[in-house]
Amino acid sequence: MNNTIIKLEHVSKEYHRGTETVHAVNDVSLSINKGEFVAILGHSGSGKTTLLNIIGCLDHPTSGDVEVNGIKISSSPEKELTILRKKTIGFVFQQFFLIPTLTVLQNVQLPALFASKADEGKAKELLTMVGLEKRLSHLPGQLSGGEMQRVAIARSLINDPPVLLADEPTGNLDSRNADNIMNLLSELNDKGITIVIVTHNHDLVKNCSRHVFMEDGKLKHES
Repeated sequence: MNNTIIKLEHVSKEYHRGTETVHAVNDVSLSINKGEFVAILGHSGSGKTTLLNIIGCLDHPTSGDVEVNGIKISSSPEKELTILRKKTIGFVFQQFFLIPTLTVLQNVQLPALFASKADEGKAKELLTMVGLEKRLSHLPGQLSGGEMQRVAIARSLINDPPVLLADEPTGNLDSRNADNIMNLLSELNDKGITIVIVTHNHDLVKNCSRHVFMEDGKLKHES
């Protein structure tokens, strides 16, 4: 049985800046198995966020093949990619992207509303799981940074995605809250969710099952 949930083969992404061609991702091949907790590490500009956006169908590669959960992204129409993003992938970003005029509960329900399957009970269950059962009616502006990121994680799970992509999820947090978020991600991984996290902070990802290092758009080595 094929255990691979994410597969990239010779993936490149080029941008043109004036007469210059920028190789943001340069001939990357990578396979990630179901249930892995993978950290993609590298300095700013190394290409790690671009790579994550390609995996998450938020960006298209210039060349190469990408497959997520058995679906070939490169040859899929945008409608299929939209469904894939809704059903298969949860996103957590450095900026929390919460709607300031919606309550915590409403923010978590939002992706399910777009998928026409809003479930208040499920949203409450997720908020309890992340320790925010007493903050359901609060607005994002009434929360700490760590609490807002936990809301964002709960929101990312509302459609039961098998894959969670996290781009610098602790970048706006102090060290204590950063550790709490990483512990929460580890707990989610223990439940079987495949997690890919992008970060420049090597100290945060000691519990990840695999570390992939990027430099100048290329994969340099793994550990």
